[in-house]
Amino acid sequence: MRRLLNIRPKRGGRFFLGFFPLAAVGVAYFAASAARTAANPADKLLPTPAEMWTAVERMAFTVDPVRGMIPMVADTGASLERLLIGLGIATAATLIMGLVLGLLPLVRAGFGPLVAAISVVPPIALLPILFIVMGLGEASKVALIVVGIAPFMIRDLASHVAAIPEEQMVKAQSLGGSTWQIGLRVALPQAMPRLIKCLRLSLGPAWVFLISAEAIASDVGLGYRIFLVRRYLAMDVIIPYVIWISLLAVAMDLILMWLSRRFYPWAHSARDA
Repeated sequence: MRRLLNIRPKRGGRFFLGFFPLAAVGVAYFAASAARTAANPADKLLPTPAEMWTAVERMAFTVDPVRGMIPMVADTGASLERLLIGLGIATAATLIMGLVLGLLPLVRAGFGPLVAAISVVPPIALLPILFIVMGLGEASKVALIVVGIAPFMIRDLASHVAAIPEEQMVKAQSLGGSTWQIGLRVALPQAMPRLIKCLRLSLGPAWVFLISAEAIASDVGLGYRIFLVRRYLAMDVIIPYVIWISLLAVAMDLILMWLSRRFYPWAHSARDA
């Protein structure tokens, strides 16, 4: 008897299986929107596709005469710049500290508890402190992303490096490898796929921290715009912005997945295909 857990859809089947739930959500929304609009044409809770497209045309293709820029383009550029800088700093810190903590038991015993303690502190609770210490500029927003995701990534990567089979370390040392050489030749290649995976898992939290920081103190950005128009109940703007943020996050995840498969195919099993 063929068990359900052994049935793996092919590429085309995976596409359709993933498409149908999304299509069902879209159809349900459009039906609910049409029903609410028919009952109350002034309803703002579930805007129709036409209303949202009108808002998109205004926000994404029309220059704001007051500020001289296209709102969605400016918001996207500002948010992506903050996000990418934060992700870059967090990734670099994770690679260095994860390798050191994972390879050196002495360092892991000394600094492992500190990293673990920092990783359980709610990052949003640190936002007022960051604003007080670093001001309301770009530095505090980037710092929130770094503080929010780096400790988790460091712990995960350090655990992965520490779990490298002892036989590999012994063989490398027997061949005369120094700690530096073992780190670069043995640990680093095995850490890179895990680092990319950690980064993929951290994209969602990173967006949360970015939106939170922009909502509190910013004059441009995707989070700033969403919280600016909420006072007018402008769901025709908020929903397209949320969809746009989701598309950006999905695109970043797909790029990271492609990089991992392209440069580290050995790290992906047949189940990932």
